[in-house]
Amino acid sequence: MRYFIIAGEASGDLHGSRLIAELKHRDVDAQFCFFGGDKMREAAGCEPVVHCRDMAFMGFVNVLLNLNKVYRLRKLAQCELLRFQPDKVILIDYPGFNLRFAKFVKQNLPTAEVVYYIAPKLWAWKEYRIESIKRYVDHMFTIFPFETEWFGSRGYKVEYVGNPSVDSVSAFMREDFDEARFRADNGLDERPIVALLAGSRRQEIRSCLPIMAQLSECYVDYQFVVAAAPSVEPEFYRSVVGDTAVKILYGATYSLLRIARAAVVNSGTATLETALFRVPQVVVYKVFAGRLAMMLKPLLIKTPWVSLVNIIAQREVVVELLAHNYTLERTKEELDRIVADGERRREMLRAYDEIIGVLGEAGADARCARKIIKFLKNSTLLT
Repeated sequence: MRYFIIAGEASGDLHGSRLIAELKHRDVDAQFCFFGGDKMREAAGCEPVVHCRDMAFMGFVNVLLNLNKVYRLRKLAQCELLRFQPDKVILIDYPGFNLRFAKFVKQNLPTAEVVYYIAPKLWAWKEYRIESIKRYVDHMFTIFPFETEWFGSRGYKVEYVGNPSVDSVSAFMREDFDEARFRADNGLDERPIVALLAGSRRQEIRSCLPIMAQLSECYVDYQFVVAAAPSVEPEFYRSVVGDTAVKILYGATYSLLRIARAAVVNSGTATLETALFRVPQVVVYKVFAGRLAMMLKPLLIKTPWVSLVNIIAQREVVVELLAHNYTLERTKEELDRIVADGERRREMLRAYDEIIGVLGEAGADARCARKIIKFLKNSTLLT
């Protein structure tokens, strides 16, 4: 079977790679054409049409500034689709691009089935997009249990297959890991570690990392370590952290979280991964015109929280310091509360355990691959 896959971000590349591996395991004749990253390339054994690092446009203004590039990417995807003539089109998150592409597929290659893996977060913003999903997406597999009821109440049936972050973390935790060797190999001493997860895009790194780096000067008994994004060069990180003692490590996010005492995390999938590793965290996010953005937040975002940890728990488990509230003083105040062996730390860890139970067992990618292969157009899913 021929699979055309679009993943436009680093997290999508990871999930896409695991899905490709599962599809290859179940479909010996599988052929792939995809927009993605290095992990998908390794899994598929072929080069991406476009690397996801060239697709990571964050925010309305950034998209506007890159309209010509976005248009070229869209046209390239359309041409590759018609050239490749896939049986299945698999869209992974990245809704601004992927929903428009789904429409093109249905209008120009109606024989191809459109499957969406990792649903757009319509429960948080842009609910109107559900109309496009109803028209152009044959089936959607979700990664949060509450999404089943949310979409169902709006007349669209989805299926929860589990959360791929559970798969990734579970697989890593099964691997042999020598903490002493890891520290020695990466120039880390015996002091406890605070992991800094500043995101994967230059724009968000430039906004969030400076305050994270300044924190290191307030905690001489701790080591502050950046989990670097593979697509961002070391020189860029060093220009942002300046002369602070912050270390920068590549390809070590899970290793850092495995041994970290605490973390400061830019809002996104990383907040959930941090919770799965049971690392107490402060969630932060910096935006342009912060006070105005926070005033408009209730009009734009339909959930009281932005971090996946709080959204899944439906209460404040981790503190969110957003926009103008993200300051050195506030972040230090919250970090003080979770590095110490106090009730705040214990309370957060108990809540993490509840979230882990809600998400269920690993196997999301395998379940999704099995459903994709067995999904027949205009019929129900086979089990």
